[in-house]
Amino acid sequence: MIDLILFYIGVALVFIGGVMDILATIGFFKFKEFYTRLHAATIGSIGGGLYPLIGVVFIVLGLDIDYNLKLVFTGTSIIAAGIIALATPVGSHILARGVYRSREESPSVIIDRLGEDLETGEME
Repeated sequence: MIDLILFYIGVALVFIGGVMDILATIGFFKFKEFYTRLHAATIGSIGGGLYPLIGVVFIVLGLDIDYNLKLVFTGTSIIAAGIIALATPVGSHILARGVYRSREESPSVIIDRLGEDLETGEME
């Protein structure tokens, strides 16, 4: 019974990841500004990459297969999910910071605290 529950939780997570990928793709092409497009792409990376990998872990744990095979699939999926969870926010932050500092595109914000700090010389 628990195997069936784990399997359905995994399938639901894979489905949620697919839906998030579709929504991120729509958002990426619909938004006009760089920063909102970057936000949509980050949601696609985290939601579309992380959730399905965790779903694969639950699916494999719910299957009746050899223990070593379960260990390989589960371990690989968890390591890949960890790398995605650590690298995606760092990469999007680096992209946003680089575009902001290059002045290629200005953010559409009312108050720009980072710009104020850069102008006064508090941050470099």
